[in-house]
Amino acid sequence: MSDSSRRYRIGYALAPKKQQSFIQDSLVNLAKERSVDLIRIDTDKPLVDQGPFDCILHKLSGEEWKKQLEDFSSKNPNVCIIDPLDAIERLHNRISMLQVVSELKIPQENETFGIPKQILIYNSETLLDADALEGLRFPVIAKPLVADGSEKSHKMSLVFNRDGFSKLKPPIVLQEFVNHGGVIFKVYVVGDYVKCVKRKSLPDVSEENLGSLEDSLSFSQVSNLTTQYRNNDHYYENMHLENAEMPPLSFITDIARGLQRAMRLHLFNFDVIRDARVGNHYLVIDINYFPGYAKMPCYEAVLTDFFWDIAHKKEAVEFNKEEKSEMASDCRKLPSYDMEERKIVSNTYCSDETDGA
Repeated sequence: MSDSSRRYRIGYALAPKKQQSFIQDSLVNLAKERSVDLIRIDTDKPLVDQGPFDCILHKLSGEEWKKQLEDFSSKNPNVCIIDPLDAIERLHNRISMLQVVSELKIPQENETFGIPKQILIYNSETLLDADALEGLRFPVIAKPLVADGSEKSHKMSLVFNRDGFSKLKPPIVLQEFVNHGGVIFKVYVVGDYVKCVKRKSLPDVSEENLGSLEDSLSFSQVSNLTTQYRNNDHYYENMHLENAEMPPLSFITDIARGLQRAMRLHLFNFDVIRDARVGNHYLVIDINYFPGYAKMPCYEAVLTDFFWDIAHKKEAVEFNKEEKSEMASDCRKLPSYDMEERKIVSNTYCSDETDGA
């Protein structure tokens, strides 16, 4: 049997900026109360020389880190790695990232979902070829193909006409901009937990205004676009978050579960918009690994539950293996059984009516 006084060690390897935002005292202290210790992994030292750990939490990339994880796993096969590098790397490409959404087999009845029309551009010459754009309608969002969390990968533009293509540097993904009422739904997934919140987004772009806008605007300049709309009552109506209806939680949860199974990831979020042309049609426009959870309401309780759950499921598996080994050595035939998975519910109550389910 497990020792009720045992403490669980979660080693974390995060970039300095990520560590600063995620490993806050409120999280560390709450985890300690649940017998979970968060231990910083020194990336300047070999991973195999550190520990012991019950689980490793990481958001690093590169061949050196990949090799360290592989070496550590080979020597410590019982330590859970959150999450597999090959699964994470799928989200570093904006084409393969959303391809998984198109492959989901989820019943679509009252609500439907999909992804915006998008094409991959490898070179500047293709931008001059009208046939290559496959009838993509303006405006379009231009995104770097690589989505590795670097500053460069976040440089996006809203392009209103062909002249705006002259500022783009392939390889890029051109994604058709869909009017969505100026509201984006951010869905956070932490193991079994799913949280949907609403945030302000880019305002709708009408066909009447399309011709009067600049060739393109970087997302850092979107405030300029917003200013042009401030005399428009429709803009204010769209930007009132409290009036924006949340998508059905069961529908969003089904998508989250489907993505989780397909991608083999525990920690991610995805951005969803509601197509203003079809009120019950939703579009997944982005998926991120290990997002800024500190922005999520009550993130400390949610992540602590997740750590506790992972540690105890691991312990249950190990205990089950030991017990089955003992049963195998016993001449008596005893009935086999599976350990029951438990849904861990936090004792910490957090109310968040504004941000939705």
